[in-house]
Amino acid sequence: MKCTYDYIIVGAGISGCSVAYELSKHTKNILLVDKLSNIASGASGAAGAFLSPLLGKPNEFKSLVTNALRYTTQLYKKTFPNIIANCGTIRIPKDSNDALKFEQYIPYMDFAYQKDKDGFLFNIGSVVNSFGVCKMMTTSFSTKQSKINTQFNTNIKSVKYENGLWVLNGELEAKNLILTTGASLELLDEFYLSIRGVWGRRIDITTSTKLEHNYHKECSVSKSFKVDENSYQVSIGATHHRDLKTAQTKDDDNDELLKKALDIVELEDIKIKKEYVGCRACSSDYFPMVGKIIDSEKTLKDFPYLKNGTKVDKNRFTRYESLYMLNGVGGRGFVLAPYLAKMLVDNILNDTPIDDNITTDRLFIREVKKVKN
Repeated sequence: MKCTYDYIIVGAGISGCSVAYELSKHTKNILLVDKLSNIASGASGAAGAFLSPLLGKPNEFKSLVTNALRYTTQLYKKTFPNIIANCGTIRIPKDSNDALKFEQYIPYMDFAYQKDKDGFLFNIGSVVNSFGVCKMMTTSFSTKQSKINTQFNTNIKSVKYENGLWVLNGELEAKNLILTTGASLELLDEFYLSIRGVWGRRIDITTSTKLEHNYHKECSVSKSFKVDENSYQVSIGATHHRDLKTAQTKDDDNDELLKKALDIVELEDIKIKKEYVGCRACSSDYFPMVGKIIDSEKTLKDFPYLKNGTKVDKNRFTRYESLYMLNGVGGRGFVLAPYLAKMLVDNILNDTPIDDNITTDRLFIREVKKVKN
């Protein structure tokens, strides 16, 4: 007998957990599915989960990150106070040219800051427990929220829309399907959707050095958390590689991270406690992908001249019924995902518009021009 849910979310990283959390405020009968053995077992669990401002002159991506950082920091502090350390982040220029850029960015700072001897201290800077926040999003509920069902070690290999329901692996049924699958887009064969995977390594170390703030230069170093009378735990992340094999070269990557960390702060009595490797999912233009998904085959059948660059009102595009996506959050997943999940759920339930910069429409309109007649 098939199990039918109002919503099935495929992918239990920070994006999937954030969507499940937002839906649970409104809707019963949610299932969160993942091919791994627990939540945040992939890129999200490997993330340093640092929250800090994006510096630079005004642009649309910076505005997105700024709005998300304000929203998400308050959400974590209010709802999950035990998993966030709002300790401030010191941003340090990489070199003299970077220092000059920092000075040029001062008129465009979106958050309060203090000049530090090495750079700028932003009080909003924080670090969260990556696994902890995902766990709390899926298990901690107020009396108004609904239980989130979870199913792990479940590799979804087939998805079909039949008789008004999405059928997964011929066993699970959903009235609505939400894909938060990170680096994998195998379930949806759409030419305009693409992910650039960036593999990274993070290490947790113990040290006798106490750090009051997070630091960021060429890598990020977290505030220290006391382990015992003589040692503290510090997270250092992350490396950036285009392939898994390079990212798994432990000795080289660990040495690289430690070298970069020691260029930021002095750390004594270092011992590597644990290593994490994960693949950040980035879209081709760095903006995330949120909302309903265009059915390119049906849309091109109706409007073949889209391939010639002819403009068509996006509201006339054919979209898959009850199929949504939240993906491509990249290295700022713990900043962006909760904010985008709120936006997506408002769109699903109330038809609230989603910013054109982050819908999949922009990718379709761009890539369709490359399709050969």
